[in-house]
Amino acid sequence: MNHKQRALVICPGRGTYNATEWGYLKQHHSHQTQQLEAFDQYRAQQQQPGLTELDSETPFSMKLHSRGDHASPLIYACSFLDAQAINTERFEVVAVTGNSMGWYTSLALAGALSAQDGLHLINSMGRLMHEQLIGGQLVYPWMDAQWRPDLAQRDMALATMQRIVEAGEGQLFVSIELGGLLVFGGDKAGLAALSQALPKMDRFPMALYNHAAFHTPLQAPVRELARQKLANLDMQKPQVPLIDGRGHIWTPWSTNPQKLWDYTLGHQLTEPYNFTQAVKVAVREYAPDVLIIPGPGTTLGGAVAQSLIQANWQSLDNKDAFIQRQQENPIVISMGREDQRHLATQQEGAAVST
Repeated sequence: MNHKQRALVICPGRGTYNATEWGYLKQHHSHQTQQLEAFDQYRAQQQQPGLTELDSETPFSMKLHSRGDHASPLIYACSFLDAQAINTERFEVVAVTGNSMGWYTSLALAGALSAQDGLHLINSMGRLMHEQLIGGQLVYPWMDAQWRPDLAQRDMALATMQRIVEAGEGQLFVSIELGGLLVFGGDKAGLAALSQALPKMDRFPMALYNHAAFHTPLQAPVRELARQKLANLDMQKPQVPLIDGRGHIWTPWSTNPQKLWDYTLGHQLTEPYNFTQAVKVAVREYAPDVLIIPGPGTTLGGAVAQSLIQANWQSLDNKDAFIQRQQENPIVISMGREDQRHLATQQEGAAVST
C-alpha cells in the first residue's frame, strides 16, 4: 500500500499575478477547456473581459491586470486549477488556508463553495474593491536577514503607526500579519506619513499598487455592499478543514454555513488578517508532511517559511536551516516555480509538461 503524504494547501492572495505570470493559465491549464469556458461565460455575463482573454490575448499592463476586478479572478482561476492538478495518488489534502484574498479560493478548494460560486464571490469582491478603492496598503519587515523575529523592529514599526494616528495625521491599521512582514492599511495621508517616518530598509517601506486598505475598518462600506450583493451565496460545510485569518478552524463536522458566510463577509473584510497564525495553527493541528502553495507567483513561499520559523516547526529557526531543508527534502512546494511544480503534480522525477 502506498502511503500518501499529508498536504496543507495554502492559497495566495493579491499581488501574485504580474508580468512574469501573464500566460499562466495558457501554459498550465489550456487543456481545462470546460472549466475555463465556464469561468469566461460568467465574466461575459458580468460584461467583463474573459480570463483567458486577459491571460493570453490582452498584452500585460500593470494598470489593467492589477485592478481588483481583473487580478482577483485571474489569481483565483490559476490557484483553483493548480490545486485540481495536485497528484491525489501521492497527496492527501488534510486542510486548506490562504492569505487574504486566498481565503475565498480556500472556500472553493475545501468544498464550501462550488467552483462557480467561488468565482462569483471573488469576482464580486474584486469589483467592489476596485470600484470603491478605499485607502491602500504598505509593507514593512520585522524579521532579520535570517528570518528570525526582531521584536524591537516590530515594536518600533507599531509605535510609529500609533504616533501618527494619535497625532491625527491619518488613519492607519495593521492589515495583515504576513510572516516576517507587517502589512499596514490606511488612508492616503496616514500611509504617506508612515512611509516617511519608517526607517528605509532596502525596498521597504513598500506601497502596494492598486491595493485597497483590506482587512481594516475603512472597508465597512464595501462590507455592507458585499453582504447585500452576496446575500444568497450558497455557502456549505467544507469537505476538508479550513483555517481562517484568525487561526479558527472550520471543520466538516461542526461548521455552521451561515456563520461561515458571516465571517467571510464580515470580520474577514474589516478586521486584521493573521496569515502567520493561520499557518501556525494548520501545521500544529494537522501535521502536514508538505505545504503546497498553488500559483500564480512565488512570493508567498517566504512568508510561509517565516511563519514556520516563528512556530519553530520541526526545529526550523532561521533562513539557512529552511533552505537546507528545502534542498534535502522540500517541505514547501510552490507550484508557481517550475523547479518545484512537478513535485506536486506528478511522481517525483517525472518530466514536467507545459
